[in-house]
Amino acid sequence: MSTTMSGQPTRAGHITFFVSLAVFAQESTWNLYDSQVPPLLREHIASAALIGLLMGMDNLLGIFIQPWMGNRSDNTRTSWGRRVPYLVVGMPLAALLFLAIPHAAAALPLLVLVMFAYALVANSFKPIAESLLPDFIPPQRRSRANAAVKIASSLTVMVAALISIFLIDDFPRLSFAIPAVLMVASVVLLAAKLRDSRSPAYQTALDEDRERQGTASANVRVRVRDVVLDIVRDPNRSRLLLIVAILLFGGAWAASRALITPYGMEVLNLSRGEAGGLTLPSGVAFIVAAYPVALLAERFGRLRVMMAGMVVFAAGLVLGTVVQTPTGAVVGLCVAAAGASSFLVNAVVVLWNLSPSDGVVGTYTGLYTVGWVGGGFLGPAVVGGMVDLTSWSLLMIHVAIIAVIAVLTVARVSALQRRSSSGRVL
Repeated sequence: MSTTMSGQPTRAGHITFFVSLAVFAQESTWNLYDSQVPPLLREHIASAALIGLLMGMDNLLGIFIQPWMGNRSDNTRTSWGRRVPYLVVGMPLAALLFLAIPHAAAALPLLVLVMFAYALVANSFKPIAESLLPDFIPPQRRSRANAAVKIASSLTVMVAALISIFLIDDFPRLSFAIPAVLMVASVVLLAAKLRDSRSPAYQTALDEDRERQGTASANVRVRVRDVVLDIVRDPNRSRLLLIVAILLFGGAWAASRALITPYGMEVLNLSRGEAGGLTLPSGVAFIVAAYPVALLAERFGRLRVMMAGMVVFAAGLVLGTVVQTPTGAVVGLCVAAAGASSFLVNAVVVLWNLSPSDGVVGTYTGLYTVGWVGGGFLGPAVVGGMVDLTSWSLLMIHVAIIAVIAVLTVARVSALQRRSSSGRVL
């Protein structure tokens, strides 16, 4: 059991609360950014493609920055530990940049500059906050802890929606201040209550440092390149295949969200607003299912529950296709979201637990993000191409096909692990 600086026990629930709070604050800014920055860009840019390109800048930055920063935090040694110092610096700076966005909207170059700066800083500490969980929480309990973090992240969609509905029109600048204040408040609490220098993973990293003292590798830090090459060259392809599965399912999930509005308009004859609301009930279904699937995963095995949930995801999309009505689409998306929660909650936990050492879990968090964001970038484009070759009425079937390929990939990981004698908790 980990301890705070005062020596008092820090329960897993407390760690989960602090990390969930930090992620909640971060994602509150991201969700309001995604919903309210495009209108600011439209005041200067008529091209939807150019607006989309600028809005996708944060994802592109994340692919390169997050693994590097996760790895940098893995190699950091301070009296506060290796994660908290980055959060104490990064979160207030990101809050200030986020607060500056509406003030910079008068001039396009300044707005783009502030957007870039915010995306750069916010991406830098995103994997660091999430890596606190495996630092403190033992492998057996990580699914339920990560479920709480995912629930907190999902709730931010509703927070952003409420700010947009009640405040953005009358108080555009104040609206950006609310998530910024939440971020600063959360990092103050985190810094006051948590020192990850006392985490089991940090102590393991120190032990590994001591073991290397006096050897040729004493001052050699583990680089992202070394971690990636280790994964690629490993004869047991479990880690590589899992990242591929993350990319595949991330693509299926992103396509099921990004393309549902035009699907509703083209196939179900809904208005733009009505079609855009099709996914709202499924967000509730995800939140309701997240913690139960974490408990099931810890009891029956994460890979097994992930595969079952992915099959449910595909089945929900088939249901939405067979019953091609607005109600059928909503029910199908709810079933799909509940099934998807098993993957979203457990995939990164499996990747953490497959890491060769607690000393590189930050890097592995960053690699998870690369797979997920890569899928988010490619999935809608691939599914959109499939729709172009067929019709909008088969959208959900195309997404289900990609999900089934992801299921087969995870099944292969499961088969490899059954043959392995590593004894890892998956």
